[in-house]
Amino acid sequence: MSTTNPVKTLNPEVARKIAAGEVIDRPNAIIRELMDNSIDSGAKNITVEISGGGIEKIRIVDDGCGMTKEDLQNCARPHTTSKIATEVDLMNLSTLGFRGEALASIAAVARLSIISGGWKMRASITEDHILEPTAPIQGTIVQSEGLFENFPARRQFLKRSATEALMCKNTFIEKALARPDLAFRFIQDGETKIDLPANQSLKDRFIQANSYNEAPELFYELNNSSDSDASEWSFKLVIGEPAVSRTNKKEIEIYTNGRKIQEYSLVQAVEYGGQGFFPNGTYPVAAVFIQIRPDLVDFNIHPAKKEARFYDISSLHHGLSSTIKKFFQQYTYSNFQEDKPADEIRTQEFSFTNEISTPQSVSYEKHISYKASETKAQELSDFRSKFLGIKSSPSTSYSAPHPASFRENTRVLAEEALNAQTGESTERKVKFIGTCLGTFLLAEKNNCLYIIDQHAVHERILFDKLMNSQSENGRQELLIPYKIKTESKTQDKQLEALKNKLDKIGFEINRINDGEWEVSTIPERWTGSEYEFKTLIFVKHVEPEEIIRSIAAMTACKAAVKDGYVLDDSAARQLVEEAFNLEDPHCPHGRPVYTVISREKLFELVKRT
Repeated sequence: MSTTNPVKTLNPEVARKIAAGEVIDRPNAIIRELMDNSIDSGAKNITVEISGGGIEKIRIVDDGCGMTKEDLQNCARPHTTSKIATEVDLMNLSTLGFRGEALASIAAVARLSIISGGWKMRASITEDHILEPTAPIQGTIVQSEGLFENFPARRQFLKRSATEALMCKNTFIEKALARPDLAFRFIQDGETKIDLPANQSLKDRFIQANSYNEAPELFYELNNSSDSDASEWSFKLVIGEPAVSRTNKKEIEIYTNGRKIQEYSLVQAVEYGGQGFFPNGTYPVAAVFIQIRPDLVDFNIHPAKKEARFYDISSLHHGLSSTIKKFFQQYTYSNFQEDKPADEIRTQEFSFTNEISTPQSVSYEKHISYKASETKAQELSDFRSKFLGIKSSPSTSYSAPHPASFRENTRVLAEEALNAQTGESTERKVKFIGTCLGTFLLAEKNNCLYIIDQHAVHERILFDKLMNSQSENGRQELLIPYKIKTESKTQDKQLEALKNKLDKIGFEINRINDGEWEVSTIPERWTGSEYEFKTLIFVKHVEPEEIIRSIAAMTACKAAVKDGYVLDDSAARQLVEEAFNLEDPHCPHGRPVYTVISREKLFELVKRT
């Protein structure tokens, strides 16, 4: 020990300020903690008011159960709480707040006052709180003023009030999103910025709170639950279709038991679910709201409760990614039942809610718009009957397309009559026109011009062949088998559950001893290492199907004809014909293989009527 700097006990006031800094680092942290308390109180209406970015004042009003005089005397003391009593309670949390450090931390760095139960309390960190009688109110009013006035070293690191206000607003939205059953209002410097009514649908709350520019019809609400025990975990999910995409993952949000948390593997599950549907490295806009049995998750690992530790996340990860993938597969199928330009807005609307018969009871609300002929309407009805297990609703309406002119209508009717006499199909065949710009193939079908991306269509064809030809021949034996040592019984269970799926794609894996496994074969195109295999399974929780999909996508992309390569007419014509036989007209990375321009649209472009 140094004689010049001996170890000593900190002044209690300094110690409290240091501890408070772990919980309250800026104004939005106060909003986070106080909104948690309001929600826990059973409030139905919560109003958040801020001034000066929350630095000058934060005021939160709720109509919850309120507080007694005794509660007010004790609530702002360190580690005083009504929500837990023993360490066992930490593993069965049903409230957002629980540690009893929020009010004490606010009182250590700001002027804190609370009105409730006919009393007003002004907190003091060095003396007894000051209590005085006041008019009774329903619920509680909590006010924080002068943040970090007594802690100038911390105050100088705060940003401008406008920036702090934006962070306060984002925290407000974060809390309001998870509870669409409650009413929330956000007031900034006397002006109401957000007013969210109670009892909204999750999708409506998500869209209104975030003020998205995209149309509400482009968002969907899905849900799922554990196939073994619905009380183990369940989730609701709001996600935008591929037209609503972002260049990063920042707008994929994860909520667990009402808290927004940072959980990489679940963000990744959303990414995997949308893989192949969102083009050019883009990501979905999504919010996942998980309800999980309290004893299967631990929130007591981060001062601000921003992280959580799950007992076993693999089942939830699989349920989330597979639900999204199944939805987008059906979405893609239905959207390409008719020959439409990839970016054309469908004008005939219908909506329905349905249950998909799967082991995990996936359900979603679907809003898709179509401009459909009666024939296409029947195809859509067949799709819904075959893939969704439901019959067309009597309220669903369709309209036949209107021809551009009477002459065009007459020509089509005459052609149909002629085809009926000759026994030919009323759907006109594909007419190959030629190549364009060294990249595109041009074709005519059903009175529309198709512009086909030769690389994308060839890539999709090769990808489908690779995915449909997985067999015993698609694996290679390892001279030195991978040795996998598991770190827990959970990982053993995970490998046991994945064993058959891994074997199907080429990874032959067997248990040698407790906690020790051996991989003797790998897929023939696998280029990863033993470490990468363990990372994919145990860290990233990648499904076996996704591993082989990634390998196939990479292989197909490398082997497909490149842009600028001029094809002969025979090869080009074959690619065009195969393009129209694809079940999913997207490359494995989500880009459409063609775009379509109708005759009417071409007339419009050249100003012809």
